[in-house]
Amino acid sequence: NFTMTNEQKDNLFVLVKSLTKSEKRQFRLYVGRMGSNQDAKFLNLFQQLDRMSRYEEKIILSKGIVTKQQLSNLKAHLYKQILVSLRMNPVNKNIRIQIREQLDFATILYQKGLYKQSLKVLEKAKLLAIKYEEKFSAYDIVELEKVIESQYITRSLSNRTETLIFESNLLRKQNNIATQLSNLSLQLYERLIKAGYAKSDQEFREITQFFYENLPKFNFETLGFREKLWYFKAHVWYSFLTHDFLSSYRYASKWIKMFEDSPSMIAIHPVFYLKGNNYLMESLTLIKYPSKFYAVLQQMIFRTSHEDFPVNENLKALNFQFHYSNKINLYFLKGNFEDGLLIVPEILKGIVAYENQIDPHHIVMFYYKISCIYFGAEDYENCIIYLDKIISNKQLKMREDLLCFSRVLNIFAHYEAGFDYHLETHLRETYKFLIKMNDLHEVQKAMIRFVRSLGDIFPNDLKAAFESLYEELKQYENDPYEKRSFLYLDILSWLESKIKNIPISTIIKQKAIQFNRKERPSISPSSKD
Repeated sequence: NFTMTNEQKDNLFVLVKSLTKSEKRQFRLYVGRMGSNQDAKFLNLFQQLDRMSRYEEKIILSKGIVTKQQLSNLKAHLYKQILVSLRMNPVNKNIRIQIREQLDFATILYQKGLYKQSLKVLEKAKLLAIKYEEKFSAYDIVELEKVIESQYITRSLSNRTETLIFESNLLRKQNNIATQLSNLSLQLYERLIKAGYAKSDQEFREITQFFYENLPKFNFETLGFREKLWYFKAHVWYSFLTHDFLSSYRYASKWIKMFEDSPSMIAIHPVFYLKGNNYLMESLTLIKYPSKFYAVLQQMIFRTSHEDFPVNENLKALNFQFHYSNKINLYFLKGNFEDGLLIVPEILKGIVAYENQIDPHHIVMFYYKISCIYFGAEDYENCIIYLDKIISNKQLKMREDLLCFSRVLNIFAHYEAGFDYHLETHLRETYKFLIKMNDLHEVQKAMIRFVRSLGDIFPNDLKAAFESLYEELKQYENDPYEKRSFLYLDILSWLESKIKNIPISTIIKQKAIQFNRKERPSISPSSKD
């Protein structure tokens, strides 16, 4: 079972454990060059932490490296020096750090009164920042150029003031738009995590009103790469929240097309590239388009394994997360639960390896998907084990709809496994939970009614009962607020498998063939909105 919070872990210890062999070697060389007694002390502390498998203060104090009173200061000093050493490592020199470094150099030159040299460094840094859409840094650079110009007038350029004011105003406007769009995007994401999709016309209207009130006004053609990214991102979230999955597909396609049209931007904004692919595949899952989904997944794997794609812990964790959650989605779409079982150990290994990078919400999503794989593969006992990791976790305060369907799936898994003696307890708890949630939809109500009556149905009447529930639920398959139930739990395929007495995987495989044959609306993700 995983702990919902990593706060209790010591930050310095977590940082030391995250270092690679070459980073540790570089740190020791870096300390060696400093050569004072104090540095020897924190190198001892570093080596002690490196040897420990978990953080224990009493062991550190017993080694006589430092007194209890001095320990917190020494830890803070060591933490800072590790970061300084990492910053010097060429591996970590991404464009953003390079630009900031140039800005620091220019500031030092300015403070020494070497104005011309400072301006020269700033001009080069500004060109780099604008080329790679680092416009917040570009704005800081222009502001420093204005400070220097106000003290040291470069007479050769009479229109220098107008140029700097023009650049400053343009960057300020673009940064303002990017900030408004990123704020909107974050608020929509928070809403999705906490409450899931819109559940009623009233919620739909609230979300729509909120979205359009907070969407800044601008001419789309004047936006740069970064602003367009935020614009598409905000639309993707809005479309998800309001069940407009075709629109999610459209905006996620535009987002990825921007990167495919400018491949050099993939290395500059690798996180945006990965997330865009993830949302594109999520949209394709929701509109049930397996062949297109497979093509996008293959393209993402190709790009991320290319030598130009940056490598760091954050990207490794995201790559793991998006690669495996989408692999599972593909198995769901195609009904290949047996293949899904093969990657479960890899997923569990990744969850442990990246426990400090993956948030609790996404770990829970993995557990839910793993339980669905086991359910589809008719391994109900393992399905129950992973659902229990979600249901028994009292600290979970997110995605009410995910918690709801974990409980409903748990009931079906107990029924399928023949654990009748637990069923009544789970039914009571689930019913209490759903009523408390104030989120009882027709699909859930029908499922609960059905399972409650299971004990009273004679075996020879079972097929008719399944058929009757199937007919009742089928009418909600395309209802905008009810259909979300089928996104978490493919209950209709399960019922068909019961009625026809064939495995659920066979039913889903047959549907996948039809989905790929289906005519699709042609959506050309052109650059225009």
